Amino acid sequence: MICIKNGKVYDAVHEEPKICDVLIENGKIKKIGVNLEIPEGCEVMDATGKNVYPGLIDAHTHIGTSGSGIGFEGDDTNEMTDILTPQLRGIDCIEPMDITFEEARKEGVTTVCTGPGSANVVGGTFLAMKTVGKRVDEMVIKDAVAMKCAFGENPKRCYRDKNNSSRMATAAKLRELLFKTREYDAKLQAAKLDPAKKPPFDFKLNAMLPVLHQQMPLKVHAHRADDIFTALRIAHEFQVRITLEHVTDGRLIVEDLVKEKVMLAVGPSLGHYTKFEVKNKSFKTPGVLANAGCHVSIITDAPVIPQQYLRICAGLAIRDGMKPFDALKAITINAAEHIGIEDRVGTLEEGKDADLVIVEGSIFEVKSKVVATLIDGKQVA
Repeated sequence: MICIKNGKVYDAVHEEPKICDVLIENGKIKKIGVNLEIPEGCEVMDATGKNVYPGLIDAHTHIGTSGSGIGFEGDDTNEMTDILTPQLRGIDCIEPMDITFEEARKEGVTTVCTGPGSANVVGGTFLAMKTVGKRVDEMVIKDAVAMKCAFGENPKRCYRDKNNSSRMATAAKLRELLFKTREYDAKLQAAKLDPAKKPPFDFKLNAMLPVLHQQMPLKVHAHRADDIFTALRIAHEFQVRITLEHVTDGRLIVEDLVKEKVMLAVGPSLGHYTKFEVKNKSFKTPGVLANAGCHVSIITDAPVIPQQYLRICAGLAIRDGMKPFDALKAITINAAEHIGIEDRVGTLEEGKDADLVIVEGSIFEVKSKVVATLIDGKQVA
């Protein structure tokens, strides 16, 4: 049992912080209040003069999929032999002892959603996991939170010489996969009454059934406005759920995104304009979208931006117009909702996982120091 005493608590529920105590038991937040009675044998962490935040969450990364600085042999981010690989599971390529997880913990990142990259039109499933552990099975909060798919330049570039050199081809391949999944599902349903009608097992189509049944969203890589609209068009055609990832042109189509009410993960916004479709990237975008009423998360797309700089990205969004409370939610509860794990993490509330960050100064400032990170009630940094 641990009691964090007298910290200024930013719970990501209420806009204004309050100085209080946080009592932790068995990896969960047991109670939050002023001058809590400390049980006998309870460890006390004095947070006087410090700020206490929920553990930070990145809704879209590729952490653990490519070994740090190792090169091709350590990189499992994309399966480059097939443009449609929904049967792949991100959990099978994570290296949890990679140093990037330690670097993330030291800067307060306690949960990440990670998985395949964006080379393929459909690349496989993402998982939500904690950033501490040696065995990925024990770090998972929820496996298969989303099915990765991609529009724009990446599938065109990576498969130009194979069978995909235009945006039209990318859209057609996704449509074909969804059509086939719908037919496969119809045959499976018919087989419930007549087993003779059961189709041969198809690994790819079977993997797409949760998407077709709206049990899992497509996690859509889309930077440019036209790619965003193509993704929405296909989602409406097949009545599937999607989240939009990157959303670089988001501030150019704000009114449309407000109407669509789709969750948005914005970033990576730091660094050089590496390709044509990111020419409009800006730290203004998260604030513009949030101010208009959109559901916004801020992401690093690590290793594009190193995972440990998630909080700094939120700070840069504040500098460019995002409200501080919206920025906090963008790397805590909004990110948790984006990946469907808000029942476990994202806010400091009784009953939730005891994932907390204690900071000297504001979590959004470069000069501020993270003095402690707790995951499931244990100090890990």
